[in-house]
This record gives sequence, structure tokens and C-alpha cells, in this order.
Amino acid sequence: MGKRILIRNIGELAGIVPAGVLRKCGDEMSSVESIRNAWLLIEDGRIAGFGQMPDQVGHDGKGVIPGCDRESATEVIDADGGMVLPAFCDSHTHIVYAGSREGEFLDKINGLSYEEIAARGGGILNSADLLHNTSEEELYRQSKARLDEMIAFGSGAIEIKSGYGLSTEDELKMLRVIRRLKENSPALIKATFLGAHAVARGMTRSDYVDKICNEMLPAIDSHASLGMTKKIKGSVISTEPKGRVEKSSLADFVDVFCDEGFFTPEDTARILEAASKYGIRPKIHANELAVSGGVQVGVKYNALSVDHLERTTDAEIEALKGTETMPTMLPGSSFFLGLPYGRAKEYIAAGLPLALASDYNPGSSPSGDMRFVMALGCIRMRLTPAQAFNACTLNSAYAMGVSQEAGSITVGKRANLILTHPGWNLTKIPYHYRTPFIKKIIL
Repeated sequence: MGKRILIRNIGELAGIVPAGVLRKCGDEMSSVESIRNAWLLIEDGRIAGFGQMPDQVGHDGKGVIPGCDRESATEVIDADGGMVLPAFCDSHTHIVYAGSREGEFLDKINGLSYEEIAARGGGILNSADLLHNTSEEELYRQSKARLDEMIAFGSGAIEIKSGYGLSTEDELKMLRVIRRLKENSPALIKATFLGAHAVARGMTRSDYVDKICNEMLPAIDSHASLGMTKKIKGSVISTEPKGRVEKSSLADFVDVFCDEGFFTPEDTARILEAASKYGIRPKIHANELAVSGGVQVGVKYNALSVDHLERTTDAEIEALKGTETMPTMLPGSSFFLGLPYGRAKEYIAAGLPLALASDYNPGSSPSGDMRFVMALGCIRMRLTPAQAFNACTLNSAYAMGVSQEAGSITVGKRANLILTHPGWNLTKIPYHYRTPFIKKIIL
């Protein structure tokens, strides 16, 4: 029998979802199923069972709760009335980057727009220059620190994009760093190839799209590798089963920045056609700077998610109805850049699902705190705490292709959990959005 952990005296076990439910849509997003005065059992890294605490429990937690009646090596954690929640899932990040861009922060304060900074050679191109001149080892070190910070904030599943390389060599360097993060972190990590983040210096857009299709994607496909067993140290509890080895590509997804001043829907379609030959599913940047057509091309190519959506019309809402594509909004970018917030409530009213993610990156959202993303969903987008919570857990897990593994309290899923201090509830978490609430992270 593998390692068994019992969490008892849980004040509220929230985020319970039946097996087989991979996302919530429309009115479903307004409900969060929970059990008060609960227990939860973890076995070999998975949720093995949960329920309401019985009236009488032995001091060691054994002998009464189902599944805990053997004298086996079971660790007992007393939640002392705190909540247990599924860890946040962050389906859109750019945390593999070099250095910082605080100089551009001053430019923003002085009135320059995101587009103006990019036109002056800043933004993504600035990050590409920094990354090119940074060793792979140093890039890993910086990125691992950001990843550990995100885990400490409560994220247990994280998508990470390339896109600051803009050359075959440097994009591969980024993807190798993401693979190494996968191998050395308890978090569930997915990698996205975003070579089409900006046009590389000295190239036309058409020539650069050709390079992505004819050189970068084949190079990524040829770099499949065997995974490694994770070894974790520190305050995070890892319950990852040992000995699991699997073959994986460097990239789980392909992404394109389909927006004004970057890549057109036609460019996007060319890249997605090329990626489909390698079985790489798309995720699209769309409608951050303008209504770009990115949502529609994403839907056409069965994108797993279309992300940003700060600027959207009724046409985008209609295009998403009846599809498997998850609309994903990034309120951290709206907050940092002063952009409009997405029409979240209208998407939900139309019966659509909705995910929220951090967009953690050096230029437009330099934070990976999903609790703050949840708070922005409530404060600025007028989502209820239940809607924002579902958008930051199950639906964001869906938007990175892992909702069968994470994002809810479901028997069989990974035990990626947040244990809070006593006295918290689902409304207080975004309301007291800077008060520490996490007692323990279990991954």
C-alpha cells in the first residue's frame, strides 16, 4: 500500500465535483458543492475518499472513518476547522523569462501604451534579447523561483509558454527549461510553444511564419524525451507516486498571438495547420488589443482555449457556443495595463464556461497569485465568489487539458490541495484578498 494521508476536522471541504465532469458552463458556475465538518483521505497521491466526520473519532483518526480502519502507515493532518480546497489551476503563464522589465514599468507610468513600448523595440523583443544572452542554467534558476512562488500562492497546475526566444535555438532552450521544471516540481505542468509571440528582429512577418511552420515545429517534434521521477524538498508535501516514466514532446500545445500589430487570422491558420501534422492542439491569444478574429480562427481549429478577450463583441460569444473551446480571461493584464475587463458575466449568461488565469509575465502581468485573480474576478468583473472560484479551478484545469486530473475534489484525482487557516470561507478569500489564508499546500 502506498502513502496514505488523512485530513480530519475540515471545517468545509469545498469544490466537490462528480467524476466525469470536466468543466462548468453557464448557471453551473454559480454553485460550489461542499461538506462541512469533513474528512479527506489521500492514497498514493490521489484522493481516495471524503465525507462528513463521524460523531466519534479516535485521537489518531483511525478505526472509525471509512478507509482508515487498518494499522497502516497513515499520516494524520488535523485541519482544525480550516477549509480544504482544490489547488488553483493557472492555464496561462509566461514565467520562463530572463531578468526584468521594470524600466518599461516607468514608461507605462509616464504614459506610453503597450503598443508604443513594443513599437520602440521594447516588450516581447526586449525579453527575447535578455533571454538570448542568459544561460539555460540561469534561466532555469530564475524560472524555478517564480514557479515556487506560484505554488506558495496556492497553484497546483500551471501552463507555461515559450515565446521569448523567437529563434529555433532559443525557443528550444525555453521548452527544455519548462521540461526541467516539470521534472523537478510537484506541480502539474503543461508546456505551450508560443513561437508566434512576436515577429523576430530582422524578419518579415511572412518569413517568420514560414520559419515557425517549416523549422521550429519540426524541431520541437523531434525533441521528445522520457520523463523523470520527481524529487521534492521543502515545505510543500509531495504525494507523487514513484517510478512513473512517460514519453512526452517538448510542447503539449501551440499558441499564436493573434492580435492587432502581431499575427493575423491567416497567419494563425497557417501555424495551426502546420501544428496539426504533429498532433499539437492550439491555445490562442485573442482580442487583447483589438477584436482580431482570433476567437473565430481558434474555434475553427478546435482550440482548447482562447485567452485574453479583453475586447469582445457578441460575435465572439456566438462563435463559442456549442464548442469545446474554453474562453479564458486574464484580469491581471487588465489591472496592470489599464485595459477593459472581459465581459465575464455576459459569457456566463450566454451559457458558456469561463476560466480565469494569471498571465504571469514580465511586461503586462507580473504576478502569479491566483487568489488575486479570483479577487479581480469578483471586484472588477462582478463574478460571484463561486463563479470566480470555478473559473480558477475546474475550468482553468480544463483550459490546460488537465481537468480529468486536477481542479476539483473528486475521487481519483490528484491530491493537489489548499488547507486554509481556521475561519475562512469562499467569500472571505477574495474579500480579504491580501490577508494570508493558506496554512499548507499539498501536491
